[in-house]
Amino acid sequence: MTPPLAGRWRRLFSGILDEIIIAIVSVPFTWNSWTYIWDSSRGIWERVPTTHVFLQSAIAFFYFWLLHSYWNGQTVGKKVFGMRVVQESGGKATVGQVAIREAVRLVLSWLCCIGALLDLGWILFDQRKQALHDKAGKTLVVDA
Repeated sequence: MTPPLAGRWRRLFSGILDEIIIAIVSVPFTWNSWTYIWDSSRGIWERVPTTHVFLQSAIAFFYFWLLHSYWNGQTVGKKVFGMRVVQESGGKATVGQVAIREAVRLVLSWLCCIGALLDLGWILFDQRKQALHDKAGKTLVVDA
């Protein structure tokens, strides 16, 4: 039997807490710098700003994937707010399900605000309170 579904507000606040943790951990690995590229039409080296976010994305993926897979389906945020990720049937989510779930979440977050808003906004209209990344991974967020 599946435990009761977690509330939307608790999901929001646990997500905010998790994102703060990821930001704190990834700050040393994300920085802005300048790259020089050759502009052959003008015959000069041009300086362009570059943001390094690959490591931040990797840290976020591994944070969610490892904790959801090996820490009772919970991240720090979900633990604080009393929730966990499970299979749609109520069983423990598999490592593969969580990897798919997090890969979809990551790809949607790369689509700027549109993907992330669509992904998270889906929770508001879905009877099972599933975001798109939950649907892809066949998971639910339930009370712990």
